[in-house]
Amino acid sequence: MNPPASPADIVLAVRDATKAYGATVALAGVSLSVARGEAHALLGENGAGKSTLVKILSGVVEPDGGSVTLEGQPFRPRSLTMARALGVSTAFQELSLLPNLTVAANLMLPSPPRNAFGLVSARRSIARAREILGAYGASDIAPTALVGTLSLAEKQRVEIVRAVSRRPRLLILDEPTAALAEPEWLFSLIDRLRGEGCAILYISHRLSEVRRLCRQGTILRNGRSIATVDLTATRDSEIFRMMVGTAPEGASRKAAAKLAGPVALRAAGLTCRNIRGVSFDLHQGEILGVAALEGQGQRDLFRALVGIERIEGGGIEVAGKPVRLHSPADALRCGPGIAFVPEERKTEGVFLGMSTSANISLSIIDRLGHLGLVDRAQERAGVGAQAQVVDLPERYLDARLSVLSGGNQQKALIGRVLLSGAQILAMFDPTRGVDVGTKQVIYGAIRRFAGQGGSVLIYSTEIPELVSLCDRCLVIYRGSVIGVLDRAAFSEQALVALATGHAAEAAE
Repeated sequence: MNPPASPADIVLAVRDATKAYGATVALAGVSLSVARGEAHALLGENGAGKSTLVKILSGVVEPDGGSVTLEGQPFRPRSLTMARALGVSTAFQELSLLPNLTVAANLMLPSPPRNAFGLVSARRSIARAREILGAYGASDIAPTALVGTLSLAEKQRVEIVRAVSRRPRLLILDEPTAALAEPEWLFSLIDRLRGEGCAILYISHRLSEVRRLCRQGTILRNGRSIATVDLTATRDSEIFRMMVGTAPEGASRKAAAKLAGPVALRAAGLTCRNIRGVSFDLHQGEILGVAALEGQGQRDLFRALVGIERIEGGGIEVAGKPVRLHSPADALRCGPGIAFVPEERKTEGVFLGMSTSANISLSIIDRLGHLGLVDRAQERAGVGAQAQVVDLPERYLDARLSVLSGGNQQKALIGRVLLSGAQILAMFDPTRGVDVGTKQVIYGAIRRFAGQGGSVLIYSTEIPELVSLCDRCLVIYRGSVIGVLDRAAFSEQALVALATGHAAEAAE
């Protein structure tokens, strides 16, 4: 834990920071401080102002008011590059890596090593990147690999290593474990950095890891800092009430699965990249979970089910009819329709430059008019109704999606797939990186959808989420289904045992 800090040890001090985007107030007075060698938690539901504060500290946007100092000096960076030069590095939840460049090239930006002729030296870049990856426990990642070919967990590790390798005075980690298969790697790294005197601002919705790393945390709500609390003396329920004003409900689900409904989606011997002979039935009204450790083929399975990944063997049936899908648009149009919630929202799910309303209505835009003319009144009515379902405030509908928090962006994406009219949802880690309040909204939307006869296939990196939400759960290990557990039979321990290949332990 972090010892109490003296004023001379304060690295970051934020006082009454404000920021508005037009009529949307993102920060209305935020204050906090982080000391040398301290890991300080920043807590709050999505939309509380955390992302805006991170953008201010990272040089992405400028505050409208208030003050920020770094080791006692005024700090007002006007770009990411300027913030880094002044000693502030950020590992973003929405990764900032360039997918078409190698790991080495990303690590070396913006100042790659050059040869005697002033040209970028690929050889030196690779050698230096290999040293950096090894120094921070990521030597298993090849410096020559294109970032776009890495798994999400590997990309997250590269993002973190890049931020840490600059040896910052202040390190900002935004939901750093949301995509990590082995968070202990990061925890050990944070302990090491704290010992070296680095100040760390740690943003996470996982209170267990916040307590593991931080002694103090600042809680934001509606753009204001509500309190800075001693995490060792504050219960989870108190923290949650300060964040959202109510107690958490969790993801409770009906006590027993009801599988009498017809089969909505069937995979029969499905084979594609990293998947071999996967078979399962998804019934009407069922929430079917998928449990797997990182890199077991689950991503390719979901992408095959919606026409992104090419199927090499076996097949898919929707409402009893074989289908061949070549795109998510095909999936939406087939029979009752399959709608997809992808893992990487900003690159695969939403259009940040469009309004929130336009993002939600994309799935029905072809039904909203005639001869190319869109019935805006009909669009507004549909979007407004769906926004209420996902608890998205009406004032956000006309705003560009890019100015919304990650949680509200995810609500817009969920709203779009629900508005599409599809009766089957394929949801890949839909609550990754969102706050407890937004999770409740998503759980409620899933339960209502299934209760009305819809079918949900959901993968989550959080095993307890699957246990509390799903009727059944299939477990994938090394590209194959190693077990399917009914509601009465599965537990967190059983799913973890199967996911790690220990079938005998799961049966005990």
